[in-house]
Amino acid sequence: MCKPDAVERRLVGEIISRIERKGLQITSLNQRVPDRALAEAHYAEHSDKPFFGELVDFLTRGPVVAMVVEGPDDNTFSLMRTMIGKTSVDDAEPGSIRGDFATQTNENLVHGSDSHEAAEREIALWFPAG
Repeated sequence: MCKPDAVERRLVGEIISRIERKGLQITSLNQRVPDRALAEAHYAEHSDKPFFGELVDFLTRGPVVAMVVEGPDDNTFSLMRTMIGKTSVDDAEPGSIRGDFATQTNENLVHGSDSHEAAEREIALWFPAG
């Protein structure tokens, strides 16, 4: 997902281009402003952390671009995590999306699922059937 800061900074095209140039396929995409309920469900695993409210406020402040990205095998998660870069901007490698463009850890441009289970849960939230 391209978070609100990526949309505001007009980096969505660059991010999508990097995904496609890597050889991965975007099979679903939508842009929307998430409501609080969706943002809270998305970040549910952090609900007991002190920064939970800030995460929800950030995700709901403007449009995001949610995507389903698929690759040829089970390493799509690791490929995407490498392309995205580490969460902390101080640790994000040059050449990664966060390493090249993020300036704040709490506004780090993109979110990527870290497992099949997380992806299934998040896809169901962002791309509900029906």
